[in-house]
Amino acid sequence: MLVLTRKPGEAIVIGDDIEIEIVAIGGGKVRVGITAPRSTTVHRKEVYVELQEASANGDAAADAAAPEAPTAE
Repeated sequence: MLVLTRKPGEAIVIGDDIEIEIVAIGGGKVRVGITAPRSTTVHRKEVYVELQEASANGDAAADAAAPEAPTAE
């Protein structure tokens, strides 16, 4: 795992088309902004795990209920 230190307003770039920016830090939380192509799905890990488990169980309703990733355009 690569661990980086960033301050609010600073960003990390992954590949040529994904940018992760630290928006704010406070109250024990970090707000992160993600800019990525529409074709890239972005989920919180707990949501991703839930979707994967539902998919493994053949739960088509969970797949249909998966929220579409918002874009930062």
